[in-house]
Amino acid sequence: MEPKIGSVYRHFKGNLYEVKAIALHSETGEKMVVYQALYGDGDTYVRPYDSFVSKVDRIKYPDADQEYRFEEQKAQDSPDIDPMVMQFLETEDFEEKFTILGGLHHRITKDQIAIMAMSLDVTIEDSEIEDMYRQLKTCVDTRRRFETTRLR
Repeated sequence: MEPKIGSVYRHFKGNLYEVKAIALHSETGEKMVVYQALYGDGDTYVRPYDSFVSKVDRIKYPDADQEYRFEEQKAQDSPDIDPMVMQFLETEDFEEKFTILGGLHHRITKDQIAIMAMSLDVTIEDSEIEDMYRQLKTCVDTRRRFETTRLR
């Protein structure tokens, strides 16, 4: 697997990252992968190439769902929809929805907010994009905290 610059990868523990560059260590010449978190503050990390493309250590993490430490995420059959929006629509886990929404914060559009709001059966008032984002995030956060504890 060759990491692709600009592609989104899921770490086997669940978080999403975008590969920014393949670099060389200035002293050792070791190949490195530069990648940015698509959640939280969007921190940027560097990891040795061999580690980035390695398989998950099954002895240390026997319950991991992925074969590789990082696996590319692809939007299936929907080339016009952001892959992270597709993940938001496909997952039923509100914790994951909240994480994905955080990763979209700095590039989200009104259309994306509308699509995600419809999937949750909520109405977001048309206003400044930051206000719309905040409304959607509050809705997802509320469901994240309370939906999983509700008896069905």
